[in-house]
Amino acid sequence: MFKLENHDIPYLPVLPQRPLPIVIIGAGGIVNDAHLPAYRNAGFEVVGITNRTRARAEKLAAAWGIPHVYDSVAEAVAHAPAEAVYDVTIMPEQFVETLNQLPDGAGVLIQKPMGDYFWQSQEILEVCRRKNLVAAINCQLRFAPYVAAAREMLRQGLIGELYDMEVRVTLETPWELFPHVMVHPRLEIQYHSIHYIDLIRSFLGEPSRVMAKTLRHPAKALSSSRSTILFDYGETMHAVINTNHDHAFGPENQESFIKWEGTKGAIKARMGLLMNYPHGVPDKFEYCIMHEGEQPVWHTIALEGSWFPDAFMGTMGSLMRFKNGETDVLPTSVEDVIKTMAVVEAAYASSDGK
Repeated sequence: MFKLENHDIPYLPVLPQRPLPIVIIGAGGIVNDAHLPAYRNAGFEVVGITNRTRARAEKLAAAWGIPHVYDSVAEAVAHAPAEAVYDVTIMPEQFVETLNQLPDGAGVLIQKPMGDYFWQSQEILEVCRRKNLVAAINCQLRFAPYVAAAREMLRQGLIGELYDMEVRVTLETPWELFPHVMVHPRLEIQYHSIHYIDLIRSFLGEPSRVMAKTLRHPAKALSSSRSTILFDYGETMHAVINTNHDHAFGPENQESFIKWEGTKGAIKARMGLLMNYPHGVPDKFEYCIMHEGEQPVWHTIALEGSWFPDAFMGTMGSLMRFKNGETDVLPTSVEDVIKTMAVVEAAYASSDGK
């Protein structure tokens, strides 16, 4: 929490009063780099892990002190505590098969995206409904400290009425670090800009339409690496995403930020994680609040934590709190994120000229 003009601005995730045991399904790099560090920091207990290649699960179990490694999802479910929540970190085409093996009514956090195509998203939603799963999608950017701080400042009216929201990413992304992702036919929007689509929805709700174009680099085999997505929210709200993952010209003119502008002020947050990835650079949280008769002045606040790994405490923590009945809101529920997937689909339709 920080104080701004006599206002308290809480921004760190609210953790469950009673954490639930976690069983992880999948042992990819994101589990080691973000899930497990976040859960350790939050004091969450991971009781077991399974992966199609057992050796990868064993390696993570040894590194992070996970007591049980299972040969299959079925074995993990059979040995899981009754109140366990399942952290599903596999590729989207495996979601339906895996969800069908979980106990009815179980809590489950599903890695984004919620399917590679909208028909898959609908299948995932159907399984979750049929099995009465307490299911959320791991859309962690909503819980990044700088996003949470901006949301609270907006909630308290500190920058007035929001009329402009922009995400800009201009940098060089090492897609080779994600070999299973970089070959995807829907690379940029489906696996990167989806974060920002979900974020804009979380602030502004559902757009009436979406205009988009996603593009290839002429010298690369990637399906897409640059996108512009424009959201229609009426006559005064401007919301746009611009991404360029091909800026290979040094750090001087790289950018990675979210900006909110309102009638009384503005907020700008640098997403340092994406620059010089995977090492990153420091985040930066700036704001300007206008006062009548004074020149605008920008201020910088040092926030605790970052997108990776701290925001992952928020997605899992919100699922546990909802499952416990500590809150009646599950921000990234499958019922909500299916709407993000509909916007993603609309963006591809627009890009294809449909």
